[in-house]
Parts: sequence; C-alpha cells; structure tokens
Amino acid sequence: MSGREVFSRIARRYDRLNHILSLGRDDDWRRRAIAYLPAGRVLDLGAGTGAANPDFGDREIVALDPSPQMLGLNPVRRRVVGKGERLPFADGWFDGVFSAYVVRNLDSIPETLAEIARVLRPGGIAAIVDLGRPERAWKRRLHRLGTAVVLPLAGATVGAVGEYRYLHRSLDALPPPEVLYRDVPGLRLVETWRMGPMGFVYGAILRRH
Repeated sequence: MSGREVFSRIARRYDRLNHILSLGRDDDWRRRAIAYLPAGRVLDLGAGTGAANPDFGDREIVALDPSPQMLGLNPVRRRVVGKGERLPFADGWFDGVFSAYVVRNLDSIPETLAEIARVLRPGGIAAIVDLGRPERAWKRRLHRLGTAVVLPLAGATVGAVGEYRYLHRSLDALPPPEVLYRDVPGLRLVETWRMGPMGFVYGAILRRH
C-alpha cells in the first residue's frame, strides 16, 4: 500500500488520531517550524485536510496534496491535487514552502527537494516537520518496540490497523535529518531540532541559495 492510498483511506480520521497520539502537541510542533517562514506566498506541500491552516497567519497559502479525498476537506481557497516530485508551479513562485509529516511518504525525496528548490525564490525558506527514530541506539530500540504495538492499536480505534502498521514501518525508512537534508542542490540546511518524546519528531529549516 502506498502512502497516498493510506491517507486517502483515513482522510477524515487522520488529524484527530494524530492529535491524540501526540498528546495534543502536534500543533505546537508545526507552529515552531512555521515561525521560520517569511511573509508572502507559501506552499503547504502535503497539506492534507489543512491542519496547519490556523498557524499560517496572513500568509497567502496554496495547498497541494496527492489525495483528493484529504484535499477536499481542506478549506483553503487555492487547492491543487499534485505530487511533490512534479510541482505544477513556475520557478521562484513561492516565498516559503512548508511540509509536515510528508517526507517519509514521498516516492522520491531527491526529486521533491529539487522541486522545492526550483519553486522557491532566492532566499526563500523551506520548513519541514516529520517523524523518525530517536538519535540514541537504545532509544531507537525502545521507540521501535513501542510504535510496533501502539500504532496498530491506535489504528484499530478508527478501523485503520493496516494503515498505522504502514506508519510504523515508515519511521525506519530514512536517515536522520542532519544527513537527509545535507548537501541538497540549491538548498542550504540552516537548522535542525528534535521534539516530542525521546526526540522522534524533527524540524528542519532550509534556505534557497
């Protein structure tokens, strides 16, 4: 099952369950990254149902998501069904790009990062929030054991056991953000930080050359 299929199937339940699983902290994690975004036009890449909308302030938001089911629940006026690997926008069209809990589900991270660099104006900012395993080995082992049990149980409460098993597996798919976003053509890694229990949530800020 692809990431797109997962989120299409659980569109109406996804934000509510994520809020529960994060003990209500998911909004705080998004806000910390959004604070780095400049004023102006911002692409919400993988916008889903629009959970981040209240935190964008008066920025002009364009919401993009590959799932029409999720995007259909997003109240933003400018909505585009599309994928990060092929952004349907002109070069340098955005002042900022925001993405939360999307990167590990992409078909191609290098292609998407190249597209982010292309659509950002020089000096523009990309702010990314996503999940991964903790940095220390013993914490990774403990976290892996915990998500193997907790995520399928949580998924069972909304009839999405298979979908949340997928989310558990996706946490092991990528290197840490300090490695993942290092040496990205056109983008300079400015800062990374860890959030959440044992640091399994990360934020990353990149600037367009």
